[in-house]
Amino acid sequence: MNYEELVNSNGHTAGLAAKLPLGFFRRTVVDGKAVNRVQIRRELLDSIGFVGGLNKELERNGALNDNSQLHFHIIEDGVLEVGTGSYRSLGWVLAESPAVVAHSGFVDSIVGELLRIADYLHSKGIYHICFAPENVFVRSGDNKVMLLSHGSFYFHAVDPLVLYKGFEEYVAPEVLNSGTVDERCDIYSIGKFLEYLFTVAEMPYEYKAVVAKATREMPEDRYSSVADMRKALSRRRAGKSMLRTFAIASVIVVAIVGGIFGLMSNDIPVEFVQPVATQDSPAEILDEGFDHTPEPGAAIGDTMYGGMSPEQQEQMKEYEAKCEKIFRKMYAAEAERILSKIYNSTYMGSNEKKFMAGSKSIMNELIKAQEELAGRTHLSEARSQRIASEIIDEVSERKKAALTQHGIQKVATE
Repeated sequence: MNYEELVNSNGHTAGLAAKLPLGFFRRTVVDGKAVNRVQIRRELLDSIGFVGGLNKELERNGALNDNSQLHFHIIEDGVLEVGTGSYRSLGWVLAESPAVVAHSGFVDSIVGELLRIADYLHSKGIYHICFAPENVFVRSGDNKVMLLSHGSFYFHAVDPLVLYKGFEEYVAPEVLNSGTVDERCDIYSIGKFLEYLFTVAEMPYEYKAVVAKATREMPEDRYSSVADMRKALSRRRAGKSMLRTFAIASVIVVAIVGGIFGLMSNDIPVEFVQPVATQDSPAEILDEGFDHTPEPGAAIGDTMYGGMSPEQQEQMKEYEAKCEKIFRKMYAAEAERILSKIYNSTYMGSNEKKFMAGSKSIMNELIKAQEELAGRTHLSEARSQRIASEIIDEVSERKKAALTQHGIQKVATE
């Protein structure tokens, strides 16, 4: 029985099949034993360049000792046998159960493993090139990320538009144009993979800016290495955790004060919160004629002054100071508006369940406002988080003092 007949006779294993750039992966049964095999596409086998690339990869494959690397060998013309174990493509896993993305730690684990193995491959001068969901495997049982064949072995040997037919959206533009292959093409592909992960769920804010930079059209505008991409993601996670901690601390204080005042008489004069004045946009506040466009890929606050003249450094520092001033003014107004929703009699005297629901919503609003205003004012994530935390503390303390002096303030409803 040849391989094609074998495939057709084992329809019950269709769930463990995957279409790869290389060919068709399938877990099937041969002589009562489960095996993993890849049928290479016929149009690739007809290419002398592809055969040369495959032989080169076979030579290197056995020496790749990372535990996320799948090993394979040729068993007959056009058929590869993959190492023992049960593996499924992530494309199949996500198609079968999209909700798995929401499971605690699933995305962080997958992304962390992808970045780790990509870093390992890059240290060997190897680039995966296509991190399409069908071309990334997980091991059954523990969902450990596994990779099989790597595209850099076939670069300049096979037309990329032929090799990656059907997977073009996961391949960097410069690769499809037969340009260059380096770490940045893998960074682009991992970014596109992340976009796919969140097609059925909202992308967490710490991933948004990282993915946006990773998938920029021009290679020089992306992260220069996997290590840089990993550091950027870690900084954003740490920043989110810090801001969340400050927000939680603020609403806990409100809960304590609310519990005290909830026991008091309701015969309290009603004081209305003054509406917040409309704020000018950053463009209106910045001096006219000042060139405030940062260099591609650079963020204000993360600026490297090396290579700048003293005059340019002073100009950049002046601009950063303006951005910070604008952010403080705008975020202070937002914090006033948002925190006023819980510093009032409705939530001060509410039951614990209602108060916690309101507090969670307020916390998310504060984080969202910080992220949006940081982007509008070109302020770095780290600096905007620090300033936002200071403002939240300041506004909370002021409102607590007002409550102590004047009683519970009630916000006028429309």
